[in-house]
Amino acid sequence: MKQLSGRAKVAWALITIFVLSYALFPIVSIFATSFKLPSQLNLGLFWPKTWSTVNYEEILAPDGSAQTLFLSSLRNSIGISLIATAIAVVLATLAAYAIARLDFPGKRLILLTALGVSIFPVISIVTPLFNLWRNIGLYDTWLGLIIPYLSLTLPISIWTLAAFFRQIPWELEQAAQVDGATTWQAFRKAIVPLAAPGVFTTALIAFFIAWNDFVYGISLTSTDRARPVPAALAFFTGASQFEEPTGSISAAAIIVTIPVVILVLLFQRQIVSGLTQGAVKG
Repeated sequence: MKQLSGRAKVAWALITIFVLSYALFPIVSIFATSFKLPSQLNLGLFWPKTWSTVNYEEILAPDGSAQTLFLSSLRNSIGISLIATAIAVVLATLAAYAIARLDFPGKRLILLTALGVSIFPVISIVTPLFNLWRNIGLYDTWLGLIIPYLSLTLPISIWTLAAFFRQIPWELEQAAQVDGATTWQAFRKAIVPLAAPGVFTTALIAFFIAWNDFVYGISLTSTDRARPVPAALAFFTGASQFEEPTGSISAAAIIVTIPVVILVLLFQRQIVSGLTQGAVKG
């Protein structure tokens, strides 16, 4: 492998620092804002003059002005995202296996349709979906968000897993069937364990997509029965009508970001393994 020159190393180091600074600056800014007192928000200071946890108390303490709104929306986000992810991964695993292993008419059309759905603008279908959900009783319910979330998570899940299943040797499944296993047993005991890194990576990606959704959450809910955190942030208010909720929103954003960061740090090897194995042509 060709070694980089000293000038190239310096250039790559500078590029890396620039990219990291560009990507992390908004997060650091929100983190700093979450510890500012309400009186410090308009002073133009990047770091808090006096560090305070008052914003976190507003959303977590029992007597906080946004505690009920935030905790209920956090529960909704966790439940809805987990259910939508589980359903998407199961359906995508079966669909991707069929696409990768079976030869049937319309296979390419299915993949193109999945790609088309994934790039279709969500905002264009919110209004008819809103009217439909109101008529059939799914408005402001968990199910009313889980179903649209599948339209966001299924396409990318099918694409990722189909690419991954193509890399698994067909001979392993044939050998299991020769040993007496049925098609379902060969799939469950021979293929699924080998596909675990890809399935796990797909589950994380699907969870992040559902976790971060705002458009469906704000459009298809009206109370804290099903409203997720991204949508609930728009309804935060200050302790009084003269106080801006910027600090509380920043604190809530930091708390919501923590699970995503922890998952990525804990499972970064599995994520990289799943993505690269699905991308390498065998």
